[in-house]
Amino acid sequence: MRSVVGRTWTCVVMIALSAGVAVMAQQQWPVHDMERPVPAVVETGTMSAPAPRPSDAIALFDGKDLSLWQAVKGGGPAKWKVENGYVEVVKGTGDIVTTRGFGDCQFHVEWMAPAPAVGQEQDRGNSGVFFMGMYEVQVLDSYKSRTYADGQAAALYGQHPPLVNASRPPGEWQSYDIIFHAPRFEGDKVVRPARVTVLHNGVLVQDHAEMTGPTGHKSRPPYKPHADSLPIRLQDHAHPVRFRNIWIRELKAGSGS
Repeated sequence: MRSVVGRTWTCVVMIALSAGVAVMAQQQWPVHDMERPVPAVVETGTMSAPAPRPSDAIALFDGKDLSLWQAVKGGGPAKWKVENGYVEVVKGTGDIVTTRGFGDCQFHVEWMAPAPAVGQEQDRGNSGVFFMGMYEVQVLDSYKSRTYADGQAAALYGQHPPLVNASRPPGEWQSYDIIFHAPRFEGDKVVRPARVTVLHNGVLVQDHAEMTGPTGHKSRPPYKPHADSLPIRLQDHAHPVRFRNIWIRELKAGSGS
């Protein structure tokens, strides 16, 4: 019995130490450091038809129109191109946001980087999904393309690289399944950071990762109190990235705590 207890406590200590090492690893690397080790590559096969949508999900884009989205610039109708069941970023029209806000959620989106590939590093199939308009899961053509680890596809941009690189070639549909838990505030103090789990093409690449604050470029801004529900934003990064089959399931407040 003692040996079992001993082994149990040893496991607990090892898990705690591992968590501590992970936090230290996060802190020791400057934002967008090209020397930071990049995730290993895994193959995920191909995706033909869109994934089924759960019966209780809200279809944010069903391939027909952008009625549930609006332009960030001016707040008018979204100006991205809709055709053949997908929506494509139109360079210079700006980001688009949902017409209503969301907090804790399960979010699904399928996306395709332009083919043939053009550009390199961050200038290659770049876009992003911003929860509450400020917490980004990076969209990027990371197939056989080197960039900084915390900026590649499925990174929590500027903070957490994905556990592995599950990218498919440009011109092929890819999927993100994301569980997002919004931060919690008491007055001006954050009492629980935002937490994000991401499956990229069915592969776990972010495991309940804690965000240090909103997404920044070459910076890690601190948390500032905000509303419990805010719109989701898709980014115009001047690349004709395509999106399809976007849906969301709202989660009960406080779930996953």
